[in-house]
Amino acid sequence: MYIHLMRWLMEIGIDSFAAAAIGEGKDKNRKSARALEELLDRIVWAEEVGLDVFGIGEHHRREFLDSAPSIILAAAAARTKRIRLTSAVTVLSAIDPVRAFQSFATLDLISKGRAEMVVGRGSFTEAFPLFGLDLRNYDALFSENLDLLLEIQQNEFVTWSGKFRAPLQNQAIYPRPLQEPMPIWLGVGGTPGSFARAGALGLPLMVAVIGGETHRFRPLVDLYREAGLRAGHTLDKLKVGLHSLGYVATTEKKAVEDYYPGYAENFTRIGKERGWPPVTKGHFDAQRGARGAYLIGTPEQVAEKILRHSESLGGISRLTFQLDNANLTHEQLKETMELIGKEVRPLVNGG
Repeated sequence: MYIHLMRWLMEIGIDSFAAAAIGEGKDKNRKSARALEELLDRIVWAEEVGLDVFGIGEHHRREFLDSAPSIILAAAAARTKRIRLTSAVTVLSAIDPVRAFQSFATLDLISKGRAEMVVGRGSFTEAFPLFGLDLRNYDALFSENLDLLLEIQQNEFVTWSGKFRAPLQNQAIYPRPLQEPMPIWLGVGGTPGSFARAGALGLPLMVAVIGGETHRFRPLVDLYREAGLRAGHTLDKLKVGLHSLGYVATTEKKAVEDYYPGYAENFTRIGKERGWPPVTKGHFDAQRGARGAYLIGTPEQVAEKILRHSESLGGISRLTFQLDNANLTHEQLKETMELIGKEVRPLVNGG
């Protein structure tokens, strides 16, 4: 088995899908405005409590307000100075790579060099009919768009051709970001080809583990690193990040009582769309147990589990918590972020 175990300070951050408030008509719109105001407040708070990165997802569903993540991140950039700002993820199959790059290059300029992209296929498919795309081209669109995006990342003038988009002939792409190159991570689930592709391209890898046992991803992470080394990339370039569901409270009992009811409601609803069985407390307890993926408990429990996850994957450089999927209040989210920033992060990094 491939062994890595490089030790470094781990970045700790938050990913948000900008959960929408429940309501109808004008009341719903007012609540949505309030929800975005609170989200921006939490991004500022994340910086204040010492977190390293904040990511905004991309969805095109009633439950979320993140259909234009670069706009949310730009608003946050104007209110922060240090925290890195990233997509989580940009659904690259369903967006023109030129426009995606321009949006995040502009964000990079506004933030003075703090922008990143995590690009992937996404876990929902609503963007395809919305933008007039054929779902049968799901993989081919992503591959082609990634190829063009990386070409733009590396070059101001681009000559390129593909199947789904008009070709570019020595075309200048502006604006250019402050960071050259602006970081682009590849977000993956459990497809071996995606891990191998990220390694061959030398892209940092963000692994979304939202269920199961995290250690089972080790063969895929090894595949990523081996593909990267074969392509001539160095281990310090082959970064691995982990995105997991989590919630931290002062006691384990409080963490479970705060998080489980909303989690069960939301994941049962989403599971019904996909033919999954309803969430049970037994399943939840297994997921927050020693080998499960969820990071739920006290700061000490969660920090210990993060370190176990890192060891089981041969070392990770970034961990992002997905918090806003359990109907938690703004105040609860700020409290858990403070515990993550002020207690979990130092415990993980030995400070």
